[in-house]
Amino acid sequence: MYPAINIIFTLVWAGLLGGITLENLVSGFLVSYLMLYFVTRGKKGHDSYFGKVPRFIGFVVYYVWELVKSNAIIAYDVLTPTHHMRPGVVGIPIEAQTDLEITVLANLITMTPGTLSLDISPDRRTLYVHAMYINDPERMKADIKENLERRVLALLR
Repeated sequence: MYPAINIIFTLVWAGLLGGITLENLVSGFLVSYLMLYFVTRGKKGHDSYFGKVPRFIGFVVYYVWELVKSNAIIAYDVLTPTHHMRPGVVGIPIEAQTDLEITVLANLITMTPGTLSLDISPDRRTLYVHAMYINDPERMKADIKENLERRVLALLR
């Protein structure tokens, strides 16, 4: 209910300011978010919505940074005369259980340049990932589990 109200107030705000622009939408979202936060404190569902929005924003910042890093690594490797690729497949034990959690995690891995989700084990506990740069497989597993999977599960649960 709160997300719908927040979106409606955001659109009303943008309309009152004279147009649907990025600045009007962002300012409208922030104003309506803060207004709803203070008006609905202590009500049912308050903590669920108002806890996830900051986590979502943090996730977007984290994932964009990962995309920038991955693109920079691949661009550097393409532009230099020597190649630093160490491709391989790694099995990553996952905590994601539902189809949605596994699909979102696998797709985010695939959308990151240099990595590709290949398959999930029959028991749905291991995700197989092909990566172009595997210098330390254990570090790669830990990075995906502790950063990407943890953040995805925090948003979806």
